[in-house]
Amino acid sequence: MARKKKGRKISGWLILNKPYDMGSTQAVGKIKWLFQAQKAGHAGTLDPLATGMLPIALGEATKTVNYVMDGMKTYRFTVAWGAQTTTDDAEGDVVESSDNRPEKPEIEALIKTYLGKIEQLPPIYSALKINGQRAYDLARSGEEVVLKPREVYVDRFDLVETKDENSATFEVECSKGTYVRSFARDMGIALGCFGHVSALHRVNVNPFHENEMIELEQLIALEGEFEKLDQLLISPGAALTDLPSIDFPQDAANRIRLGNAVLVLGRDAPLEADEICATHHGDVVAIGVIEKGMFQPKRVFNR
Repeated sequence: MARKKKGRKISGWLILNKPYDMGSTQAVGKIKWLFQAQKAGHAGTLDPLATGMLPIALGEATKTVNYVMDGMKTYRFTVAWGAQTTTDDAEGDVVESSDNRPEKPEIEALIKTYLGKIEQLPPIYSALKINGQRAYDLARSGEEVVLKPREVYVDRFDLVETKDENSATFEVECSKGTYVRSFARDMGIALGCFGHVSALHRVNVNPFHENEMIELEQLIALEGEFEKLDQLLISPGAALTDLPSIDFPQDAANRIRLGNAVLVLGRDAPLEADEICATHHGDVVAIGVIEKGMFQPKRVFNR
């Protein structure tokens, strides 16, 4: 006999404004507990010392996490000049220092070189795995960590402000796999002054928006009021806005949910599609493919 899952059968995205000094896993656990959800996950880790958007998937929304992980992300961050640290942020020990400070034109010229496809070396204190072990675990144990540069994409890189000569604030829109801490390290070296991230805030994760973020305090104040909490959730299908979709009638949607292929009707119906979303009245039913005019479900969403 199948073991009954604990918790409520609730599904949707909660767009949390993650507080400072809270790990992403800890944040997910808190939200799962507040909603008493059976299943929860997140789309893109934020360092404990970072704040901002942490999309948390509950229930059926966990099936769409990869689509959000692949989305472009926007970060606003401050670099403190004059010191490079082991972790490339304020948490680490200083390993290099300098009294030099960059001029604004130098900074503006440098960040233009980071646009488009670039090769970036991740920080040694990162969650990347080396022979099955996290890089940060190896670094903390004193072992040498050797990582390879990775190709990332930067769509926008702006200098927001320079309040004084000791720091500068930037906003960058970039692909998954990009490390803001690496920008701070690399800029500091290139400008001859060294640098590390002193503040980091994730503004948004595509397809979600900054105004959809919810404060943790607001959620805690609603503890036990599930009807009000549930109203703050965004539909699981919101993560699939970049996928083409076809809306099916009720009977076809029922067959798809059972894993059956259905004929795609309509004069303009495609005969082939590599990845497409099946919906019913706007609610996601399945993700699948179209082959010879038939929708074949690959991942089905339960009610």
